[in-house]
This record gives sequence, C-alpha cells and structure tokens, in this order.
Amino acid sequence: MAYAMPGSHLLKGAIDCHVHSAPHLNGRSVNVFESVRQAAAAGMKAIGIMDNFQNTSGYAALANEELGHLGCYAFGGVIMQPTAGGVTLEVAKAAIGYGYGPGTGARFVSLPTHHTRYIAEREGRSPAFLETTFFVPESGEVPEVVCAIMDLCAAKDVVFDCGHVSGREAVQLVREARRRGVERVRTHGSRYTIDQIGEIVAMGAYCEFSFFILTHATQVGLTHVDEEKHKIANASTIQDFAPRIRAAGERAVLSSDGGVFLLPPPVEAFREYLLLVQSEGFTDDEIRRMTATNPAALFKLPV
Repeated sequence: MAYAMPGSHLLKGAIDCHVHSAPHLNGRSVNVFESVRQAAAAGMKAIGIMDNFQNTSGYAALANEELGHLGCYAFGGVIMQPTAGGVTLEVAKAAIGYGYGPGTGARFVSLPTHHTRYIAEREGRSPAFLETTFFVPESGEVPEVVCAIMDLCAAKDVVFDCGHVSGREAVQLVREARRRGVERVRTHGSRYTIDQIGEIVAMGAYCEFSFFILTHATQVGLTHVDEEKHKIANASTIQDFAPRIRAAGERAVLSSDGGVFLLPPPVEAFREYLLLVQSEGFTDDEIRRMTATNPAALFKLPV
C-alpha cells in the first residue's frame, strides 16, 4: 500500500483559491497545467489561478479545455496592478469577458496587491512610489472608478476582491461594495485586527488566510510590480493566524498562496498549511468548511 502523507485526507475535495503558477515574472515551482494535474491527483476539486502581473482568466479557460477530464476545475481573474492595466473599468470588463465564451471569464476582480499604499509602506518604498499607489482616504470615500468596478461586479455577479489593503480600508471597501449590491466579496485578513475581521464578516464578506506569509519565502525579496525586489518584514506565525481565523468564523477561507519556487508545489504547501491549522485545534469539519464549502460558495464554482 502506498504511504499517504499526514493530512492528505484534508486535500480530498478541497479548493485552493490562491495559486501562483507559471507563466510569471518570479520563478515558479509549477506551470498552470502542472498545478491542475497535481491538484487533481490529490483529489482536489478546484484551484484559483492568480498573477500579480496579468489576467489569468484565459489561463484557467485553457486549462479546463485541456484538462477538464481530470475533475479539477481551474478559475482565474484579474489583479488590477499597473502591469495588468491598472484600476480601470476597462480592465475589469476585459477580464470578465476573457475566455472561451459565456461563463469562462474572470471569477474575481481584485484591487492591487503590491501596488497599494499599505503594502508599499510595509515594503519600504520611496515617497515617489507611494504617490502612485492605490489607497482609500481616511474619510472613507471610495474612489469613483472603484465604485464603477463594484457596480460591474454586482451586475455580472463576480467576486470583488479588496486586494492587499489595510484592515481599515477593507472595512470601508466592503461596506461600499455591499451597499452597491455586490453579493460576494473577498478580503485578505491575515493582518487585520479582530474587530476589523468581525465587521467584515458581519457584512457578509469572506476573509482569506494564506500560507505564504507564514513561510520562509517572506525572507527573500521578490519582484512584485517592477524590477525591484522587496519583502515585507515581520512574517506571521500560526499563533497569530488562529484567533483571526476564529474571528472570521463561518466566513473564513484558507489558501496556499503557493507556487513561488522557494516553497513546495502548491498542493504540498496547502497540505502543510492545513496541518498547521489543525495543530491549533481546528477540526476536520472546520477545515473542510474553510477549504471546500466556503470557497465554492464565494466563487460559485461548478464543483
């Protein structure tokens, strides 16, 4: 009998909604096709392909066309970094329509990840660079272009992703998105306060908690939006994550954020992460909710 790695059963039926595959500017451990094959071999139901530089809807559509028989569904979307066209309505429209016809376009439209004021400050960027980044003013007034993108997401029933903003900004963005009729909103709650997470989930949004920032990969500068390599100081621990995951409760989502060459391939990274989460007292049923039920509902996946 083949040896099953501890925690392998947690991957059966799971969805990793945050995978960074090649093609990419940074070194990757797998390409898009390999990421689907490996996830399918582990019994996973779906993966979400993300890229800090390009819309991944076409990659996902191509993977499903070629590998759909394996039973692991791939989906993509756009992170509106400058390299992908920036925070514009045109970029969002193009991503939603990009694929092999109706239903194959973007399942999420995301504000920038590494081109936000919050992340740029943590990366120690220059004042000139900071001036080019996305942020929500302290007043809470969401930029008009973002409101237009939210309206599009509401009309097309696509996930609006708040990107890598501060907890304060995420609360403001979720409030505006829900006011505009966006049914499905993703935030990234790894560094939000417990109170901010509580506000976010009370409004019906989801909080995602990714493995990457718990890992040694945070010790190395990586290319994010230009040729400079930057890293974010103060990596977190699973003990930092656990109370935040519990605060998100029924709206928590776990993901690997895997694919970078410094880490194991995404499927293995996800297995290791789920064991870490389990070590903090989370049950198999709770992990199943955060890795299967919630991501399937958030992205309306056909699994």
